[in-house]
Amino acid sequence: QATDLINNMKSRLDELFIVKPKADMIVKRVEAFREKAAGKAFYQQPAPDGSRPGVYYANLYDMEAMPTYQMEALAYHEGIPGHHMQIAISQELEGVPKFRKFGGYTAHIEGWRLNSELVPTEMGLYEDPYSDFGRLSMELWRAARLVVDTGIHAMQWNRQQGIDYYVNNTPNATSDGVKMVERHIVMPSQATAYKVGMLKILELRENAKQQLGDKFDIRQFHDVVLKNGPVPLNVLENFVNQWIASKQA
Repeated sequence: QATDLINNMKSRLDELFIVKPKADMIVKRVEAFREKAAGKAFYQQPAPDGSRPGVYYANLYDMEAMPTYQMEALAYHEGIPGHHMQIAISQELEGVPKFRKFGGYTAHIEGWRLNSELVPTEMGLYEDPYSDFGRLSMELWRAARLVVDTGIHAMQWNRQQGIDYYVNNTPNATSDGVKMVERHIVMPSQATAYKVGMLKILELRENAKQQLGDKFDIRQFHDVVLKNGPVPLNVLENFVNQWIASKQA
């Protein structure tokens, strides 16, 4: 199913992008030797020399923790138009230093991924209400992460308080909550950066639409967001404002 979702999105990329990565992307199962410790889904970037495609990994170790209703949103988030478009395009940039091609700013990178869950709704995807529930449940999960991330690092919550918050406020498996709290503990503000980045990208898009009206082109906007590699959000805002000004000239 994940492969079908990815292939369908590949066939519709011209609706969303002008610049597309040369590297392909495939779907694979997480290998047995690491599936117990790995997350439920993740992306591995392609080799810069083109010898290996990008890979969307699905973890089948605990199927009760991998609900089918989240599969569509996960495929868009970890695969296309999410991580693969952002990372593969960055790696293929020319004339920029390596830290721009391979470095990362979490708010931009992960904000793009969350935006990539939302955009397919505007393309008529998530036709199954169950899948759209999955997208919304993942959005709820991100809202809960804002609470637990700041709860641990600003309010001195302990590990169990964080796990309990996820169990009591989201439909996700307890194992998801355990893994997420343990991530928060060692990566302060990482989860907060996801949502901050998404909200900024949506804000920039809405501002561009208001200023440009009929001149607004979602494909050009997405290119502006991606074609300079990952950058701090204030730099991203400058790029978008420059694009708006160039369209108005």
